[in-house]
Amino acid sequence: MLIAGFPAGAWGTNCYLVAPAAGEECVIIDPGHQAAPGVEEALKKHRLKPVAVVLTHGHLDHVASVVPVCGAHDVPAWIHPEDRYMMSDPERALGRSIGMPLMGELTIGEPDDVKELTDGAKLQLAGLELSVAHAPGHTKGSVTFRMPEAADIPPILFSGDLLFAGSIGRTDMPGGDMAEILDSLARVCLPLDDSTVVLSGHGPQTTIGHERATNPYLRQVAASRQDRGAAPRAPRRGM
Repeated sequence: MLIAGFPAGAWGTNCYLVAPAAGEECVIIDPGHQAAPGVEEALKKHRLKPVAVVLTHGHLDHVASVVPVCGAHDVPAWIHPEDRYMMSDPERALGRSIGMPLMGELTIGEPDDVKELTDGAKLQLAGLELSVAHAPGHTKGSVTFRMPEAADIPPILFSGDLLFAGSIGRTDMPGGDMAEILDSLARVCLPLDDSTVVLSGHGPQTTIGHERATNPYLRQVAASRQDRGAAPRAPRRGM
């Protein structure tokens, strides 16, 4: 298994290229703001051929390079239908007025081929299996991608902005909802094995076991999914 990841752009959003091995086909996860050069560098370094872009959600810091990356390699982009509008209307997704500047010159819009993700789907791409879980709370269309344990490789969760090392995604933007994100944490993350490696949208990698023991949000939902009134406010991290 090859996973090449790097932080990109003003928000340090993690972009991942995932393949069975060097020299094979790959999937690109969340090519965000200023990610295209890093994608091309990783493709060349590992001799990879992309077959698809998959998106954990529609915020600009995760999708800003979708059009150039998909266009350069003639591949589709997969996104949940509730976040699809964000690719063409990022101001609405950020709660901004139409026409306000957005990080200088950006290629906004949809690639030529867009496919929609559904909860529970199993994507067979580049010789990989990605299990999709709808995980709203950060946005209405947030999803995670999970890869099963294989040989000496532990299970892997690409959590997007649902779960970070020590924290969770913010819920104070359009489509965000604290009760929903806590429910998504309980439903999507808590059942996973402690050995599951978490590769998130921002920050370092972690494991479900470590977050179960130390993350205040996971600890809260583990203790009581009913006490929503005492939910701490989600921090401002990423978009």
